[in-house]
Amino acid sequence: MISILGFSVAAIFALLSLLHIHWALGGRLGNVAAVPSVSGTRIFNPSAFGTILVAIALFIAMLIVLGRLAVLGAYFPAWIFRAGMLGISLVFLVRAIGDFRFMGFFKTVSDTDFARWDTFLFSPLCLFIAAVSFLIGFKNV
Repeated sequence: MISILGFSVAAIFALLSLLHIHWALGGRLGNVAAVPSVSGTRIFNPSAFGTILVAIALFIAMLIVLGRLAVLGAYFPAWIFRAGMLGISLVFLVRAIGDFRFMGFFKTVSDTDFARWDTFLFSPLCLFIAAVSFLIGFKNV
């Protein structure tokens, strides 16, 4: 069961990394709801470089999950993957909780495309990733 959850999270990270690369190269798939907005104006406009950095971070997160699941072999000490999983868990838990205004379960701005997607997909997905990462970080896999 742990392995199935872990591989699911690794696949999610891979897909999210590819989506961010798509956006960095000018793709438009899903980009309308990808950034919080107020009155139709995005609160920030991510640069291509910043989007690539996020894609790299997501790819590294995928590698950490696969390392913790012992797919990558014994090239690194196990504590690195365990610590990485706990770090991933913390980052995604914070993202799920949000900033109390534009994103997360406790946001106050809720009448935008991003807010609707955040309520039904983004924040629950972040909470799922946080829970599974925490579980994988502590369980013997």
